[in-house]
Amino acid sequence: MTEVDQFAHSLLRWYRLHGRRGLPWLDDRDPYRIWVSEIMLQQTQVTTVVPYYQKFIERFPDVRALAAASVDSVLGLWSGLGYYARARNLHRAAEIIATQHGGVFPDDYDQVLALPGIGRSTAAAILAFAHGQRRAILDGNVKRVLARYHAVEGWPGQSAVAQRLWALAETHLPASDVRAYTQAIMDLGAMVCRLKHPDCGVCPLTRHCQARMTQRVDLYPGRRPKKRRPRHSIVFIMIRDRAGRVLLERRLPHGIWGGLWSFPECPVDVSLASWSKERFGTVVQFAAPWPRVRHGFTHFELDITPQPASAPRRLPVRMRGNGVLWYKPGAPFNGGLAGPVTALLQQMEADQ
Repeated sequence: MTEVDQFAHSLLRWYRLHGRRGLPWLDDRDPYRIWVSEIMLQQTQVTTVVPYYQKFIERFPDVRALAAASVDSVLGLWSGLGYYARARNLHRAAEIIATQHGGVFPDDYDQVLALPGIGRSTAAAILAFAHGQRRAILDGNVKRVLARYHAVEGWPGQSAVAQRLWALAETHLPASDVRAYTQAIMDLGAMVCRLKHPDCGVCPLTRHCQARMTQRVDLYPGRRPKKRRPRHSIVFIMIRDRAGRVLLERRLPHGIWGGLWSFPECPVDVSLASWSKERFGTVVQFAAPWPRVRHGFTHFELDITPQPASAPRRLPVRMRGNGVLWYKPGAPFNGGLAGPVTALLQQMEADQ
């Protein structure tokens, strides 16, 4: 048996004994459900995903149900999961599948890859799990396993490093049992070949792992070049009316928190009075600001100043984007809310 064959053989033997079990999507062959799980698992821990996945599938059991839903209802179920572009792309892709593919998730790789929010590795994973197609994947867990096993230098985000890892992923792909192999290499990266504190003593690949043999496991994969994230600042205007309702507005569909509902946003370097006069047509009564909240994104940090305010008897709100609404904190909400907005609304409810 060659080393390439031994890699897959050892991995599959380990998986049959120690692979993950009991996750709601593991034994499913429905490409729609596999697709939803794969999108949710992007940059999100399994334990976080499970309850979101179960609620999502209960509400939208198939492509047609998702395509017929409003973006608000989709974002509402996604609230708290983060990376909301995933939800918007999921909804857009469902609409395409419903109109261009008769409501049937395609089994052609190029057609799957053409759907919004689906890249090379995700398309391959869906088709491998749903149809057993022989296609290599390269998610974060797989990159780590291959980078350590072959001592691949450099950060996987660099084009040359990524190409090298893709070539290795293709090389190790077995001729059969691709479905189990795909899950096995993902599980190994998540459970054993972890980023921190890898458990090399129980790894089925440790005998030929170059990083292990040279005692340099922690150096692979190479780290992203350090770059200080810029910091931006905004003010959330949290206006209550006499009934205790709070003014929310829908954000534009692009940019951070695209399509979610949020507080009106004011720049930090302008007068609150002049801003409210221009925005609302009147000056609202501002109270002392709440302590600043910091929220981190992948490429920058956001400092948020929560600014409570009281609306006059009549507030002639000028409509912007897709609209505004008055919301009573604590009431059911059929829409998407970003994490900081949800936390501030909960605090507002507690202060009522």
